[in-house]
Amino acid sequence: MTMNLLGDDWVPEACILPTVDQPVRRSEFDDLFANDVLAVFRESPNRIRLELRPAPASTARAADLAVKETGCCSFFSFQLAIADGQVSLAVETAPTHQAVLEAFGARAESRAGAAS
Repeated sequence: MTMNLLGDDWVPEACILPTVDQPVRRSEFDDLFANDVLAVFRESPNRIRLELRPAPASTARAADLAVKETGCCSFFSFQLAIADGQVSLAVETAPTHQAVLEAFGARAESRAGAAS
């Protein structure tokens, strides 16, 4: 099953974020993708890694979104890594939510670096 995260009406059924807040969260992720994501790596069907601009504001924005997202979409796991002048955010999920992760990755790829 493939989900379409590119449209504005997409939200995974497992998400418990109130409907009124969903466009705001989607916009926050779109801003992260456009302004801070340099590359998207699909490391496995259950894991995507976003390479971020190595800037404190980018890192803080990614960390803030990861914390907020785990509050409503507990099926996601986020790992923020900072090493050797590089920053990355890995996003993982269980096999039962691969379609959600696939859609998340497609949205990130479609918007990565759009503000450049």
